[in-house]
Amino acid sequence: MSEQRLMVGVDKFENIVALLLEEEGYWVRRGFKVSLTQDEKRQIGKTSAPKPEIDMLAYHHGRNELLALEVKAYQDTPGVKLAQMQEVHEVPTGRFKLFTSEVYRRVVLARLLQDLSAVGMADAQTQVRLGLIAGKVNQGQSEALRAHMQEQDWLFWSPDDVKAKVAARSVQA
Repeated sequence: MSEQRLMVGVDKFENIVALLLEEEGYWVRRGFKVSLTQDEKRQIGKTSAPKPEIDMLAYHHGRNELLALEVKAYQDTPGVKLAQMQEVHEVPTGRFKLFTSEVYRRVVLARLLQDLSAVGMADAQTQVRLGLIAGKVNQGQSEALRAHMQEQDWLFWSPDDVKAKVAARSVQA
């Protein structure tokens, strides 16, 4: 599959996810870069790290909840693998750094909340929650992945969850 066609698929999936979140009352922003300070980069063990990018932020004003989401279409791949999400790294590495490195997660999400608070888009009481919305999960691993995510109090939408939400939306239309 060409890179251009793949990107159209990824954009389409992100568009669908954004629409579903907006219909649930979330304000959505895509591709949000978090500017870590040099001290924060030292804390995570990567002094030359590029700005971490969160695929999608979704803020629900009524709940004062901010979702920091990885949104992965994963067309033409085996999909998200449970083993990838269960890895534990002191220094952030791999595709799912926010999930697999507690230090990285703590530092990045704290800086995200500070930056949004500074511009009036969040406050000290805003609850930040990590999540994954997957367009494809490795064969038969959705429920095990859901259990792992629930143990961590992370949001998870499997491909079946996304399909069900789209189908429910079609029925309402």
